[in-house]
Amino acid sequence: MVDALMSVSRTEHLARIDEYFRSHSSVAILGPRQCGKTTLARDYIARFDAGQVHFFDLEDPDDINRLSDPRLTLERLRGLIVIDEVQRIPDLFPLLRVLLDRRPLVQRYLILGSASRDLIRQSSESLAGRIAYLNLTPFTIAETGDTERLWLRGGFPRAYLLDDARDSFNWRSAYITNLLEKDLPALGVEFSATRMRRLWAMLAHYHGKVFNASDLARSLDVSQPTIRRYLDLLAGTFMIRLLQPWFANIGKRQVKSPKVYFRDAGILHYFYGVSSADELFKHPSVGASWEGFAMEQVIETQHALWDECYFWAKHSEAELDLLLVKGQAFSAFEFKFSSAPKITPSMRSAIRDLGLSHISVVYPGDHSYPLSEHISVVSLKDLIPLRETK
Repeated sequence: MVDALMSVSRTEHLARIDEYFRSHSSVAILGPRQCGKTTLARDYIARFDAGQVHFFDLEDPDDINRLSDPRLTLERLRGLIVIDEVQRIPDLFPLLRVLLDRRPLVQRYLILGSASRDLIRQSSESLAGRIAYLNLTPFTIAETGDTERLWLRGGFPRAYLLDDARDSFNWRSAYITNLLEKDLPALGVEFSATRMRRLWAMLAHYHGKVFNASDLARSLDVSQPTIRRYLDLLAGTFMIRLLQPWFANIGKRQVKSPKVYFRDAGILHYFYGVSSADELFKHPSVGASWEGFAMEQVIETQHALWDECYFWAKHSEAELDLLLVKGQAFSAFEFKFSSAPKITPSMRSAIRDLGLSHISVVYPGDHSYPLSEHISVVSLKDLIPLRETK
């Protein structure tokens, strides 16, 4: 197998770590398991002399033992301290605040976590003003330059780079099992792995649709709060995106429940039972799959935070797939799996009701062109500037 990360450059992320350390004493790289956080960290620390870096992997029993008395171990160290899989010992954060407040400052921390800030509860509270967050996703088109392979297999490095498509499918199967049976329980959240797997499989049919907790609760014979707790857990470990609705003050009935998207197309396709391009293009949900895949690429390219991403919909069925809200600026996107997208009444309604100046209709074709003064068809390849790959 090709080495999982050496063949794809992630130099932009390395530059952002440098940038964050210029203004903060600690940087957290957050992202799903197996997306390349550890490799990125090792690439970053490769520029340092060996004595300047101290690495702790909290999946290594020896390193866990070294941190059995974390203050005794950490306070004597100097230089860059890397702590991998920090969500396994979240109680470290109050101690890190104390250590980073010492003067003169003789330590910096590079922290890696496979859970969101909400799940690593103490980080945002204990290290406020001292920590910057870098959200690392699996591979993107900008990094690979290969749309079809990335869409089919997803961006997890091993799933993407394995030579055989079936091997990629099998890797994703094992990844899901390990996440359910090992990684999620390590966060200290009690749940039924069997029921969670069933929920995840059912969510594949909700991909791109408005979430209905009552339907899922009835199907799984659990309460709606349990469904929401499970959903929050999958969202907190970067497996799904809960896209919230945007409420415009237009005096009309609007959808108020979130939409559900799988953040990695390869994981979605595992639950679809799809392992080849032919199977994908014949699948009845190929349009929804394209929508979620292209949406994630756009969000990453625009460096949009989770609370800047919305959809908009009215009960009259007028809707907009993605609305990025940064301050007073709106960026609007529709995603169409079509060779020749057309203007729809929904697009006109969104322009009128939201006061939009432009909508980009993102499609899998090769050419970008205007449909009207305010609506353009945009190739995903044109929308995303390609970075250099090795």
